[in-house]
Amino acid sequence: MMSAEEIIDIVDADDRVVGRSPRGEAYARGLRHRCAFVLVRDAGGRLFVHRRTAAKQVFPSLYDMFVGGVVGAGEGYDEAALREAEEELGVSGLPRPAYLFKFLYDDGAGRTWWSAVYEVRCELPVRPQAEEVTWHAFLPEDEVERRLGTGGWEWVPDGRAAYERLRERRAHGPGGPDGR
Repeated sequence: MMSAEEIIDIVDADDRVVGRSPRGEAYARGLRHRCAFVLVRDAGGRLFVHRRTAAKQVFPSLYDMFVGGVVGAGEGYDEAALREAEEELGVSGLPRPAYLFKFLYDDGAGRTWWSAVYEVRCELPVRPQAEEVTWHAFLPEDEVERRLGTGGWEWVPDGRAAYERLRERRAHGPGGPDGR
């Protein structure tokens, strides 16, 4: 698990490395960096959904349909996706997550990161990290859709943005409705 002192790459609007910073400082100063998001399905196709701990630096106590996190300095997205998925799920020997797409998340309030989105099937018994996850379950995708639409659960905004883009790509093909 990355701590606030760990060094991460700082990137520009084109995802080119322009510097390095401790993770905590990057968040405090709103420096753009890189993250990996992994959508995890079990053997039955259900999605791994979890609630983040209250101690998380970003989006504490919110629900998420992705596992993942910050890409370390000098680390590639692919390596970070596998590392983060195995750490958060508490497994080893997970297949390499399949890359789907990348987008720039920017909430306009100083939270901005390039987000590489992946998908993986996990048929191993999961033991999520207690420091990261307070609750988890594999839910049918229609249940996730229902919980996104009806409220009640507050979702991490970057994960919700990634999921909406994924849904859009599935509905309109890899380029989405606008061909990008």
